[in-house]
Amino acid sequence: MAFLRWKVAQVQDSKPLVVFFEDEGRFGRISREMYCRVKKDMVPAVASQMVREYIYVYSAIAPQTGDCFSMIAPCCNTEAMNSFLVQLSNQYQHYRIVMLLDKAGGHISKNVRLPDNLPPYSPELNPVELLWRKIRRKYFHNKIFNSPDDVEDTLAVALAAYHQTPTKVQQLFAGYSYFNKIDGG
Repeated sequence: MAFLRWKVAQVQDSKPLVVFFEDEGRFGRISREMYCRVKKDMVPAVASQMVREYIYVYSAIAPQTGDCFSMIAPCCNTEAMNSFLVQLSNQYQHYRIVMLLDKAGGHISKNVRLPDNLPPYSPELNPVELLWRKIRRKYFHNKIFNSPDDVEDTLAVALAAYHQTPTKVQQLFAGYSYFNKIDGG
C-alpha cells in the first residue's frame, strides 16, 4: 500500500483517495435448497426449479467508508463493465478512485483499460465475493422466482440493504486484517 500512496502522491490534484474492490455476480432462477428449521416430526418441503435465466450485478465496495456502488445488468461483458466504470466514476467524481479487480474476462478485454488484477475467483482477497454469498444465503436460497424480473427485484432489495447501511458493508471486511492498512493518506 505504500507504493500505492506514492503513486497517488505523484498525481497533481487534491482529490481524496478512495479504494474500491469490484466483482460481478450472477443471480438466476435455478433454486438452491438449503437447511431450514421445522417443528419436530415435520418433514420440510422446499420447491425447486432449474431455469437458466440470469441477471448480473456489478458491485464495488470501499472498505474504509463502507460505501457500496452497484449496477444491475442483463449481461456480463465489456460493454456492461465500461458502463459500470463510467457510472462509478460519475458518482465519485470528487475522489481519486483506486479499484482492485480479479481477472474476469470483462477485466482483461482489450477494450477495457485497467492495471494488473487480482487472481480470478479470489474470495480471500476480494470481499465482494462475501457480499454475493450473504445475498444468496439470505435472499435466494429456498426460493422460486417466476421471472427474471422477480430475480432483479429481489436483488435490488438485497443490494439496497447494503447500500443504505455502510456499517453492514464494513462488517464484510472484519476478517481481513490487511484492509486496516488501506487509507487515503
